[in-house]
Amino acid sequence: MTPVCPFAKAPRPDDAASRKAVENSAKPQAEHDGDKAKSDSMDSASIPPKCPFGYDAQSFKIGPLSCMICQALLFECSKCTPCSHVYCKACISRFKDCPLCGADIEKIEADTTLQDVVDRFIEGHARIKRSHTNSDKEEDEAGENKKVIYEDVSMERGAFLVQQAMRAFRAQNVESAKSRLSLCAEDIRDQIERMGNTSELCSQLGAVLGMLGDCCRAMGDTDAAVAYFADSVEFLMKLPMDDLEIIHTLSVSLNKIGDLKYYGGDLQAARCYYVRSLNVRRDAVKCHSNVPSQVLDVAVSLAKVADVDRSIGNEDVAVDGFQEAIKQLESLTLKPEEAGLGQRRLSVLEFLNNQLSEKPPESTPKV
Repeated sequence: MTPVCPFAKAPRPDDAASRKAVENSAKPQAEHDGDKAKSDSMDSASIPPKCPFGYDAQSFKIGPLSCMICQALLFECSKCTPCSHVYCKACISRFKDCPLCGADIEKIEADTTLQDVVDRFIEGHARIKRSHTNSDKEEDEAGENKKVIYEDVSMERGAFLVQQAMRAFRAQNVESAKSRLSLCAEDIRDQIERMGNTSELCSQLGAVLGMLGDCCRAMGDTDAAVAYFADSVEFLMKLPMDDLEIIHTLSVSLNKIGDLKYYGGDLQAARCYYVRSLNVRRDAVKCHSNVPSQVLDVAVSLAKVADVDRSIGNEDVAVDGFQEAIKQLESLTLKPEEAGLGQRRLSVLEFLNNQLSEKPPESTPKV
């Protein structure tokens, strides 16, 4: 799963250091939404930033609405009997004793009341925009939904949902992750309908769709995973290829489709997607030849293409590909602070050298 939040260029949303970057990236959108609400007052309504549960960033924390196991907001909230501690259904189903108090779990029951609170909390605070009926005028405006833009900025909208999804995914609560990402994708699509295919929105949607593909792949739904990765590619291809993060996300989505085709036995289709990813990365190197990560990505793509060539019987072409990848990596100069890239470089080099000395290959390198 992509480790970097699409709403922040570099930092992870779980890190405290990322808050400033995420807030800065959210300001233009918040200002736009605010202007939109004022200019379209006949069709939308603005309400004060008061949470019906008393939430604000200074006092009320979301711990009571979170699962202790996955550290994300509760999903399919389930209560243990007899201790009454609550967790996500997928999280607690792996335990025989309550992780919090150690009591034997006699049975697990759905807590729909608390789950409704969590869902309403997400709708009010984490969604970019939602439909709302003003309860004070419910009788006068029966059936008429007003679009409401919450003015509070206590949470970064899309980034918060992605953060919750990533926490759930790391804890193997994939259904929860998929649910949060689906909400995020829905909101971004709504923004695109109103604002058009801006680079920022297409980049965000492309990354979120890629994460949804990761969820489906983890759930064993290959067809849905391919569909999400293909949608991710479609949106990212609309963007100018001058942002390295966009380039990386696009090439990774192409490679992931290739991987699914490869393990599904469709080698020609796999090669097609690997080659597309390779071309994207080669074009990036032409403009960013001094960026070691781009050179390393090209070497990985060369290895993937060569691996498929060997599998379909094009041995000479495969050997040329492996050798070109080795040449790329051997010419790569890394700085002392790029130790992480150095380890990855050695890992890919080991794989490539094994391919030249052993037939057939046993595995392909990871993106």
